[in-house]
Amino acid sequence: MVIVVVVINISISLTLFYVARRLWQFKKRLVRIANILMIAERSTHNVLYGAPEAIYLSQRNINNLREGNQSLQLQIQQIRQLAGVLAFAQRVWLRNFIRLQSKALKKK
Repeated sequence: MVIVVVVINISISLTLFYVARRLWQFKKRLVRIANILMIAERSTHNVLYGAPEAIYLSQRNINNLREGNQSLQLQIQQIRQLAGVLAFAQRVWLRNFIRLQSKALKKK
């Protein structure tokens, strides 16, 4: 009977030792995973820390460029209109010049 109790105690002890060892391994694994996640979080934080300020600065720069672009678009439109007027004036002048030349040639 004593042998049965000793065998049962030894098997319980071995089972509990096995469970304790597995828990210890699991704890080590969790610590490693936690460390990896902390490193990843720090890296992400370092990369993204200045992102909002950079985004706001970029938005301001884009708005400034758009405002400058609007004034340039207006100037381009005015230059196109002026070029159109000059082209029209040149055509009118050429027509009149050709008419005057043809009248001068007819008189001779």
